[in-house]
Amino acid sequence: MGKKVKTAITPTRKEDYPSWYQEVVKASDMAENSPVRGCMVIKPWGYALWENIMHQMDERFKETGVKNAYFPLFIPLSYMEKEAEHVEGFAKECAVVTHHKLEHGEDNKLVPAGKLQEPLIVRPTSETIIGESMSRWTSSYRDLPILLNQWANVVRWEMRTRMFLRTSEFLWQEGHTAHASKDEAEARTLMMLKLYTRFVEDLLAMPVIEGRKTESERFPGADDTLCIEAMMQDNKALQAGTSHFLGQNFAKGSNIKFQTEAGEEEFAWTTSWGTSTRMIGGMIMVHSDDDGLVVPPRVAPAHVVLLPIFKKGEDPADVLAHVRALKDELGSILYHGRKLVVEIDDRDTGGARGWDWVKKGIPLRLEIGPKDIANNSVFMGRRDKAPNEKKSMLQTDFASSVTAILDEIQQNYFDRALAFQKEYTFEIDSKDEFYRLYTDHPDLPHGGFALSHWCGSRACEEKIKQDLSVTIRCLPFEHKGDQGRCIYCDADSPQRVVFAKAY
Repeated sequence: MGKKVKTAITPTRKEDYPSWYQEVVKASDMAENSPVRGCMVIKPWGYALWENIMHQMDERFKETGVKNAYFPLFIPLSYMEKEAEHVEGFAKECAVVTHHKLEHGEDNKLVPAGKLQEPLIVRPTSETIIGESMSRWTSSYRDLPILLNQWANVVRWEMRTRMFLRTSEFLWQEGHTAHASKDEAEARTLMMLKLYTRFVEDLLAMPVIEGRKTESERFPGADDTLCIEAMMQDNKALQAGTSHFLGQNFAKGSNIKFQTEAGEEEFAWTTSWGTSTRMIGGMIMVHSDDDGLVVPPRVAPAHVVLLPIFKKGEDPADVLAHVRALKDELGSILYHGRKLVVEIDDRDTGGARGWDWVKKGIPLRLEIGPKDIANNSVFMGRRDKAPNEKKSMLQTDFASSVTAILDEIQQNYFDRALAFQKEYTFEIDSKDEFYRLYTDHPDLPHGGFALSHWCGSRACEEKIKQDLSVTIRCLPFEHKGDQGRCIYCDADSPQRVVFAKAY
């Protein structure tokens, strides 16, 4: 047997994928569990990543005419009840406020007091409260469309939590629009899904499959839900973004009506769409390795870390002065619309410094000592290469090519993830082979993506879910019209769908 390779993260992905994930988050200093069960503290390195996602996504929203707003965290219970299917879909996840103050009770302990006349739901999503405002803002077709987005936190009371992937409180954006016509609302629904696809693939380097949810998997109360699905390194699926066509259901519940150009009164057509900090969890699971976090350069909290090298007893002043000047030089370079973010780590921790930054996923590491300064050179390590794979290059050459190097790293991450997705996506037409993929495959405990036919029957969908814990992730756009026989019942099928185990 070969000698076991030492890695920075233990256990490795192969040994224990869920524990590996938690260790990557911990070792990268992105987040930690909070004293409140099911919630997390997002630390500066993790929050800087979220800020980069927010700012760049926000720019793209505004390019489509969307404007930001903010709505209350608390939603009256009666608002949720206006849309029956919606409240049923979220009922088990709702946190409810029933009192408005604390008083000293027995043994001088604080107890809830001041019972509210109507309970308040802590926002799980905002369709109902935003719909109430839209109903007041809309009287004529001239008031439409309304194109809104809010950056906020939401609460969905989860029983089993995992940082970034599924927490009781998480950060997200939620877009809400109202339109005068069905066609316009459907076009907006698709537009926002396409925006998510471009963002996730171009910035997070995560390849996704676009498609439509089945009726049983739709957003509660929606007429249609579009989604993007990504494959994680354990072969499970992660929903990375959704866009919902709500029809007139929420407009009727919230009384969003307008007078048409012809003078008739109609209900508006609405949409909602959202992504969350869950994308960060997906990014971790798509790209990271057994040495820690991997962050695509276009969303990285920092792009380059400078590691000054000097021996004990030497005066570090000259090296530090050189490194600070290099930081200023590199920090003036634009990379995809923002200046390069450069860190200096001058801690006296020996080789541990470099490993700390490998585990944090920074794209480029530069070691600079007296000899490097004398030779006008830097010693460069790239996160997309092995940690010990470094090379010397002229400092001027590095400065002139740093953005190209970062783009190459970005592309390498995407290409690697796409190759993985393709390797573990299978066209399967045999029921026995389909079941073996998710039960008896020795190397694939979670199977992968199965592109198989489905007749459209909820009974077949539910039976597969019960047997295998496998769901239809989406009806992919690219396989529409690809006719065949249902993988479960052998009835006629209009197209292949994506089956997978999922987070």
